[in-house]
Amino acid sequence: MKIILGNSHPQSLFAQRIEALSRQKLFACYQCGKCSSGCPMAESMDLLPNRVIREAQLNNEPALMSCRAVWFCSSCFACAVRCPKGIDIARIMEAVRTLQMMDGKSITEKPSCEDNGTLPQIALISHFRKFNM
Repeated sequence: MKIILGNSHPQSLFAQRIEALSRQKLFACYQCGKCSSGCPMAESMDLLPNRVIREAQLNNEPALMSCRAVWFCSSCFACAVRCPKGIDIARIMEAVRTLQMMDGKSITEKPSCEDNGTLPQIALISHFRKFNM
């Protein structure tokens, strides 16, 4: 059995693209879950923020390319503030969203007028920004 010590992690091309776009280190995350526990949009997400990072670490490109969670991220930075490793998870979500758009996918639907009273204002602003890219 071969044991490798140090900071070398075998990374997929997909994980490297996420790191390049976000300028964040995916393998710095040790899955404490503080980002997910503080996320105001977690109820709407199919993958919680820490799970998005874990899927990237595990090279699960199909899961991330079909993930709706990155479209529900309101970029409020509650996750980044709570992260003990200083990872800006909102940037990672934006990177995955960008990769999805580069692949021709846009999974979100525009919020309806009925949603205006139930969604946090920051989510509406974030969705507006994403549709005007």
